[in-house]
Amino acid sequence: MNYPSINYQDELMKKYLKTGTTTVGIVVRNGVILAADKRATAGYYVAHKHVKKILFINDRIAITTAGLVADAQMLVDIVKNEMKYYQLSTGMPVKVKIVASMLSNILHSYRFYPFIVQLLVGGYDDDPHLYMLEFFGAVAKEKYAATGSGSPIAIGVIEKNYREDMSIDEAKKLAIDAVNAAMMRDTATGEGIDVAVITKDYSKIETIKYRG
Repeated sequence: MNYPSINYQDELMKKYLKTGTTTVGIVVRNGVILAADKRATAGYYVAHKHVKKILFINDRIAITTAGLVADAQMLVDIVKNEMKYYQLSTGMPVKVKIVASMLSNILHSYRFYPFIVQLLVGGYDDDPHLYMLEFFGAVAKEKYAATGSGSPIAIGVIEKNYREDMSIDEAKKLAIDAVNAAMMRDTATGEGIDVAVITKDYSKIETIKYRG
């Protein structure tokens, strides 16, 4: 079997790095906050202004997507179906770690022809959890994370202000401020911010207008 060369994988990496967005995830004691901008780009062209980059797997687990839209949508559809089958066949509730592990296995299986995505998986089962995945399948549990072309800006805002004892409202404001800062400096990030709040008792998503 002939596998793609290292140069081919380098080209895929360059292709990924050209894609633009900003998504962030923050874990606090009582829940998880996910936030993402709404702009989709193709090079320097703004291809869409109302993209949903936070996609729910169920009512307590969601994924943020950065990278190629088609790849991300396909992965989310696959995992949704797999998690429904898991729940029906085992009778067990779906855990955030199971979703992250499933995505990791899929991404690793396609490592020679990878999905060009970077994902955050956040949710609440027994406790709040956040996992970050890159397109070769590496997965890491995080207290906070950012993905996409605006992530260097967003993560700086979060690192400066994050505390584990933050309230849900404080964490939500921090996530919005982080994406908003990226919107001011990253041309591939813009149009507005979707922010999802997931706790033990509820989950909701709302759209925040650009505050620049």
